[in-house]
Amino acid sequence: MAEKPNKSAESPTRSSRAVPSSRLSRIGRLGSLAGRIAGNVVSQGAGQLLKGEKPALSSLLLTPKNISNIADQLASMRGAAMKLGQLISMDAGDFLPEELAVILGRLRDDADPMPKDQLIATLNQSWGEKWQDDLLYFSFAPIAAASIGQVHKVITMDGRMLAVKVQYPGVKKSIDSDVDNVATLIKLTGLVPKSLDINPLLQEAKAQLHQEADYVREADMLNRYRALVESTDILCKGNNAFVIPQTFAPLTTSTVLAMDFIEAQDLDALLNEPQDVRDAVMTALMTLFFNEIFHFKLLQSDPNLANYQFKPDTKEIVLLDFGATRDVPDAISAQYQALLNSAAANDRAMMQQAAFRIGLIDESHSQTQVDAVINIGMEACEAIRCEGAYDFGQSDLIARLHEKGMALTMEHNFWHTPPVDALFIHRKLGGLFLLAKRLKAKVDMRKAAGTWLNL
Repeated sequence: MAEKPNKSAESPTRSSRAVPSSRLSRIGRLGSLAGRIAGNVVSQGAGQLLKGEKPALSSLLLTPKNISNIADQLASMRGAAMKLGQLISMDAGDFLPEELAVILGRLRDDADPMPKDQLIATLNQSWGEKWQDDLLYFSFAPIAAASIGQVHKVITMDGRMLAVKVQYPGVKKSIDSDVDNVATLIKLTGLVPKSLDINPLLQEAKAQLHQEADYVREADMLNRYRALVESTDILCKGNNAFVIPQTFAPLTTSTVLAMDFIEAQDLDALLNEPQDVRDAVMTALMTLFFNEIFHFKLLQSDPNLANYQFKPDTKEIVLLDFGATRDVPDAISAQYQALLNSAAANDRAMMQQAAFRIGLIDESHSQTQVDAVINIGMEACEAIRCEGAYDFGQSDLIARLHEKGMALTMEHNFWHTPPVDALFIHRKLGGLFLLAKRLKAKVDMRKAAGTWLNL
């Protein structure tokens, strides 16, 4: 019989809310959200008009009240709706007004856990109604609750401690409609221009989320990725840099993923470590990224900080969440190696050729637009041209790239959707850059990428 935790242990740190599992209920949630946003726009716009002001629609839509409504609703819905909200907040967080960034940051925190009765019903469906008899202990209080599932601590009858991720009910069935409805909200807010065709990205988002909702696939990816890391010599302070949990097949299904529980701390624990430890950890993560693109050809594409944990005693990084892991095509890998070398050699012609082959530019672009893209590319790669350690903590590169990116779109009318593979690579690297800046790390990027540089 499973050991029942005491009442205090069962109480989640955040109030539980049932996950709306039917398509109609989820559409209804987003519909009511759109109605509240429209109401706020009308009331605030009317107030500004009475003052003799002519408000822009975007300023009325992107108010703290509306952003708070969006964040709260997406967090309560979980699933693809919350996942897309996370993507927006992570990509735009450094460029939004501070109050809006804080509100959207709610989507990067833990989600609202589902109530105990909904959790039990979900596990009954996956494990059978007698599952508690086969476990020594199951903690009904989740140790983490994210966009697609929540994690519980489990002890098997033979004493093995596991972390078990349980998918929210209805997530798989709601992915397509969630993506379509959230995309409508994104277009409504004016975050993307009407002329930009984001349909290919939406289709890829649906495909990616369907893969993330398949926990058997995630288990396979986790095992495959762990084997590659264990066969590669990436060190941190002279020790193995990474720890990756092993899966536990007897309790893994398409909606439940069981793996070893690893005792570790949030990545913020690194902020208390000395400079040399922070530098070593970030060097290992950057080296791992280059291995992903050029050696493994397998990318864990989600840079969410919750996917990393830190073991202060051994200085190891724990890698978690492999649902967003994707293969890197050989051609993309080869052209990004060419791009890397063009940046290191400051060779603009070589970078232009690689960017064209990747699909970052195409024949429809003018030479002025191409030159602007290459200028941004060269600046984005300044760390790879730096002799010795690049100081991420002192770098203002993100702000500079944002300014030049805005100029590229507004002054040069450059509206272009890059290939999906490129977007995921840039997203992962951008997440690592933000982490390096947060840790005030100094990394010799030439050394980290040295195996693939022709210097």
